[in-house]
Amino acid sequence: MSIGGAMIFDPRPDGQVPTLEEVRVSVRDRLGAFPRYAQRLSSPQVGGLSWPQWVDDERFDVDNHVGRATLPDPGGDAELHEWMAEFFSHPLDRTRPLWTTFLLDGLEHGRWALVNKTHHCLLDGVGSVGVLEAILQPDPNQVSGIAVRPQPKPPGRLESVAAHAPQPLAQVTASGVHAVRGGLHAVLHPSEAWVRSRGLAELMVRDELVGAPRTSLNVPIGQGRRFAAVRASLDELKELAHALGGSVNDAVLAACTTGFRALLLERGESLPGHGLRAMVPVNLRAASERLALGNKVSSLFVELPVAEPVAQVRFGRIVRTTQRLKDSDVAVGTDTFIELAALAPPVLHAALARSTYATRLFNVTITNVPGPRQPMYAHGARLREVFPVVPLAAAHTVGIAVFSYDRRLIFGLGADRASTPDLEVLAGGIERGIAELRELAEGHRHNRV
Repeated sequence: MSIGGAMIFDPRPDGQVPTLEEVRVSVRDRLGAFPRYAQRLSSPQVGGLSWPQWVDDERFDVDNHVGRATLPDPGGDAELHEWMAEFFSHPLDRTRPLWTTFLLDGLEHGRWALVNKTHHCLLDGVGSVGVLEAILQPDPNQVSGIAVRPQPKPPGRLESVAAHAPQPLAQVTASGVHAVRGGLHAVLHPSEAWVRSRGLAELMVRDELVGAPRTSLNVPIGQGRRFAAVRASLDELKELAHALGGSVNDAVLAACTTGFRALLLERGESLPGHGLRAMVPVNLRAASERLALGNKVSSLFVELPVAEPVAQVRFGRIVRTTQRLKDSDVAVGTDTFIELAALAPPVLHAALARSTYATRLFNVTITNVPGPRQPMYAHGARLREVFPVVPLAAAHTVGIAVFSYDRRLIFGLGADRASTPDLEVLAGGIERGIAELRELAEGHRHNRV
């Protein structure tokens, strides 16, 4: 359950790659803004009535979390993707703070990379952009100062009771506090409670009782990973989506639909008539929470019409589906379900958490995260592109993370190594899906003329 990716940089003006010590100093200077990065779990295991706590790691040393590696020759995409697959095949050490970063040199054209891996409990994809923007600068000559560690917010009265109670009594008390607050909030805001209840009901009826189809994309997975990527122009996708009456997200989902259609056909499978179901995370953060860690996302479940042979019809169905979901309360229902699960003791919470990632709910994950729109720099070098990685849930063999930066957009395809030897078929299908949108938009322009 680690997210992250590779940030690819041009050579510095002097043609050199930053040293490992320079990177470590830079990371050390910025950790003050993110104190959670110097904390570990009080226990690596979850269960019973006691929750692990975030505690300061008395052994914390940046040197243990920032390393260096060299890419094999010739240092192209193939070597980079294989290195990233191996890097994300290994879980993080739960006895230490749950993140690591590598300075990777040896890339072709003198380029280098910063590759990071962070456990999903620490932050979500949108939160990672806030961290990314804190590390980078919009000016290659800018030297950022050392961030000041923010003071923690004093606990409220009820939290203080839980904080000073003996364990596991504190855990039970904390759960009770959250439950009481949830009940009070529902009483004081009945209209919101009604919307949440309606959304939860719609989620359970539509997405739980009517399960996702069974395909080869949902089989037991191992620890090994594969990685591939597809590049696209953000400006072009915006133009194509607008010409066809949809959004960039619709264009992304349409390209992925063509990719999965190609993959299933190549495997000789029957295409599910109701479509593959994709879990599409939805950001719930306020603008003021850009640098907040933790997870503040909900999900929409979108049927991808892989059985439809006509590209234009596929795109139209996706546009209508996403619009209907945006107008519904399903995302609120998912958020409500997650909040209810959080009130349970760990032994029950684990079962509820697994159910939100069950193969019955969805077949694949497709997350689209917008990054900085302008060029960014680190150590005087320009950030050229970002390859994103999304974790794989149990029995989900493929996940797609899409990241936009500086008018570019990259599809990061992560997959289970043993069950997905044909990941390049999916990548080629996504490229073909983008070409289909290009042809459809050109046809629309010709008809208007």
